[in-house]
Amino acid sequence: MRLIPVALLALSAVTAAMPLCAAAAPHEPRVGSHSALVIDQESGEILFGKNTQSTLPIASLTKLMTAIVTLDAELEADELLQVTQADVDRLRRSHSRLQVGTVLTRDELLHLALMASENRAASALANSYPGGREAFVLAMNLKAQLLGMSGTRFADPTGLSGRNVSTAHDLAKLVRAAHAYIKIREYSTSPSYQLTVGRRTMRFGNTNRLTLNSRWDIGLSKTGYIAEAGRCLAMQMTLAGRSVIIVLLDSWGKYTRVSDAIRIRQWLEVPSGRFAVHRSVRSGPNGIVSIEG
Repeated sequence: MRLIPVALLALSAVTAAMPLCAAAAPHEPRVGSHSALVIDQESGEILFGKNTQSTLPIASLTKLMTAIVTLDAELEADELLQVTQADVDRLRRSHSRLQVGTVLTRDELLHLALMASENRAASALANSYPGGREAFVLAMNLKAQLLGMSGTRFADPTGLSGRNVSTAHDLAKLVRAAHAYIKIREYSTSPSYQLTVGRRTMRFGNTNRLTLNSRWDIGLSKTGYIAEAGRCLAMQMTLAGRSVIIVLLDSWGKYTRVSDAIRIRQWLEVPSGRFAVHRSVRSGPNGIVSIEG
């Protein structure tokens, strides 16, 4: 009888174990966004990352910081503010449903800035800040420093400026901080908002259509778009019993950021996905791998 070399026996054992290893390390999702980050909100564990330190324009994701600075100032929420010529976008000539002369409360403007990404609303909030727009932008940058957002710079409160830049890593910090504010959570995720403007009743919708889907447990949402930034999305949501933060920057197509979010969700929730397997595979002494749970 021929003896089988020990080396061949070892190779056979490794080969036999390969399907199990492949199952324990599921493929990462295909993400079309240039930069993407998914983290566990509680532990800070990175679940998925792609170009997370790339410094990119962030468009209207800026408005999360605009909301934080507004709320931190503890100004009167019911104070009436007027949209003026100073709030008109002369850089990109973007459309706004808020005409010059529109009078709304600070709270109503905050709601529109977060949910409908109304640029004139965000601008009016900044211009009514003590010290005006310049002091507001300074407060935005100071807050970024306090949050440890070292790769972030703000030049305006709307996100229309391409000089508003950040990284996916920094924006995850911003989302975590913003999620602590009840109004930011509520206003950014409301599917629609109706209010009276003069003699008219106006209805605004959320710029993130995923907030319309009851299957998505979204606790915070903000979209953004300018040509330099592409389409962006930042969310806090609950998946598979865990609170996660998702940041997607510079999505090249109109629907790419939503498709990326859907693929990330599917990847996290499938039985062999990140939540179900990754944390249960551990390497013990002498390189022995055990699967727990």
